[in-house]
Amino acid sequence: MEQSQQPQPAGSLSWRLSSHPITLLTFLAFRISSLLVYLFGVLLINSMVLIFIITILLLAGDFYYLKNIAGRRLVGLRWWNEVDGATGDSQWVFESSEPGTKVINATDSRFFWLALYSQPAFWVGLAILAIVRLKFIWLPLVAIALALTVTNTLAFSRCDKFSQASNLAGSALYSGNLAGSIASNMVGRLFTFGR
Repeated sequence: MEQSQQPQPAGSLSWRLSSHPITLLTFLAFRISSLLVYLFGVLLINSMVLIFIITILLLAGDFYYLKNIAGRRLVGLRWWNEVDGATGDSQWVFESSEPGTKVINATDSRFFWLALYSQPAFWVGLAILAIVRLKFIWLPLVAIALALTVTNTLAFSRCDKFSQASNLAGSALYSGNLAGSIASNMVGRLFTFGR
């Protein structure tokens, strides 16, 4: 008996439809692995130092890979910080691919934005869980994870705001315009703080 495979629509959550499947799978592996190591480590392993080190290394790898590779290849967005050597002023630079030069795959874009926005939410949930369980010793690790994931989330949201490259995650996560305007104002304040 032969099963007929129906073609999946563009933008569906199947890595097989990705233009860059290795980049996408590596991106998702970094995103998921830090959460799993922390979650199962807290529950199954008694060595806090081991869990802390492995989770920090995975978070650092995730931060680097997302910022420098996955963001550029999957959705055509990059960001970085430049420091003026003469004055010491910090300048955030947001870049997107030129319209028409790079076609953004809908599947890549959807995976990217959903993973980007869901990761900080999971870490907030784990912070609440640590507080409820009175495991305050884990809060520094969760705070570091939140700092890294929220920085990438805000920076890529800022890139997307300037480029209008994707609205898939925004429509999937926020039904009203109020949440988008609040997030936009928070991002603007973060990157213009102290000027």
